Amino acid sequence: MAVRTKFLRRDPAEITPWAETCGAIRCLIEEADGAAGEVHYVEIQDAKLHYHQKTDEFYYVIDGQGTMILDDEQIELHRGVVVYVPRGVKHKAVGELTVLTVCVPRGVLDDVHELE
Repeated sequence: MAVRTKFLRRDPAEITPWAETCGAIRCLIEEADGAAGEVHYVEIQDAKLHYHQKTDEFYYVIDGQGTMILDDEQIELHRGVVVYVPRGVKHKAVGELTVLTVCVPRGVLDDVHELE
């Protein structure tokens, strides 16, 4: 049986960001790549409260500090913190933050439901 492996390498510095619900986003692994999930490099700016019906998210704080609203709770964020946000949880990050988000399954950009 032949096994075909596809490798992907993406550098955030080589990707032009665009404005999205959470701020300036660079898709490192996107839905079109066919991977199990998506990976986004995000500079948080004026994030809006939102949720996802079909997608779970993992946030890894690369740099900065701030807070995250998760439903009716608020937690502190700083470099090195990881947060798991299950589908259905209303959330937004606040502060000057650079994060890596891992979204499972893929298709998160079509699964953003803004609340503000």
